[in-house]
Amino acid sequence: MAERSADEIQRDIEQARVTLASSVDEITYRTNPKRVSEGVKATLIAKAKTPQGQAVLGGAGVLVLVVVVRRFRRR
Repeated sequence: MAERSADEIQRDIEQARVTLASSVDEITYRTNPKRVSEGVKATLIAKAKTPQGQAVLGGAGVLVLVVVVRRFRRR
């Protein structure tokens, strides 16, 4: 293996720093709680607008209604 000069080593270190900074910025962007929650919200809304999503929401609504009525009648 050939010996490298101090300038070459310094350039490699600077390039590694730039790459690391870019990676950290990307991780920060991807894990931003507000951005993640907005993405999840958009996904759930899109799924709820499908026929299957509407059926699931309707079924859940009926189930909640039955539970509330049963509890109300028991009192």
